[in-house]
Amino acid sequence: MESIVHIESVDQYNKIRGMETQHPLITVIDLARAKAMPAQTFNFGLYAIYLKALNCGELKYGRNHYDYQEGTLVFVGPGQVLGVQPKVKTFEPKGWALLFDPELIKGTSLGKHIHDYSFFSYDVNEALHLSEKERQLVIDCFLKIQYELNQSIDKHSKTLITTNIELLLNYCIRFYDRQFITRESANQGILERFENLIDSYLLSDKPKLIGLPSVGYCAEQLNLSANYFGDLIKKDTGKSAQEYIQLKLMDIAKEKIYDTRKSVSEIAYELGFKYPQHFSRSFKQYVGVSPNEYRSLN
Repeated sequence: MESIVHIESVDQYNKIRGMETQHPLITVIDLARAKAMPAQTFNFGLYAIYLKALNCGELKYGRNHYDYQEGTLVFVGPGQVLGVQPKVKTFEPKGWALLFDPELIKGTSLGKHIHDYSFFSYDVNEALHLSEKERQLVIDCFLKIQYELNQSIDKHSKTLITTNIELLLNYCIRFYDRQFITRESANQGILERFENLIDSYLLSDKPKLIGLPSVGYCAEQLNLSANYFGDLIKKDTGKSAQEYIQLKLMDIAKEKIYDTRKSVSEIAYELGFKYPQHFSRSFKQYVGVSPNEYRSLN
């Protein structure tokens, strides 16, 4: 069984890449000057942002081609595993890497909001593809952080470094919004498949046998990470994936309530609820009246 190398510190990562450690909690690396990563599997204890500055030729997402190819940003969060494949010719594109320890942002504005940046949990095939102007903005953020690392550490260093990381991540939110919009046709395909998936699931025996469909289940069926899927649905519909599932669930529940041959409890179990009172509470929350009141009104 292949062993996994745990990267627990910035200094450990710098040693792997043949780079000097300027700060114990953060590093900015020009990949053109760094050693290639060895062919192993790594478990990151750090946050990492990689900018691959190359023309990728034909990048595809499913069957759709990417239109932004000047640069690609990949995000890695603590606990994620990445593998460098063996027996493949080593190719290290030019670009940049920013890695920082979670300890760096403790007690800062960024530390309070780091979980809002859901792209740290996206899959690699959901990377951010940048235009040339966007790439220059990202590089500028890297260079500002690198400038601070080249100065003597003082009482302002942590604030300036974390503020520039936060600025970079906020730009990335904007860029992902653009990516969702510019690939609207591809997103529509995912939304249609999501609707079909929910409809077929709820009209089958699956809810009764295995319970209500989760966001994670739907994302897996659509070959997307849960966070990317959730963000895409939110951008496309204005509702969270969970809210969307609940609305579809209640639409089907309303149809079933018309059938007076079944009790509300039977319908609740058919839809995957463990307890009828949970179904009644959810129904009233979304529809405004209880299942029995809805049945009598209609």
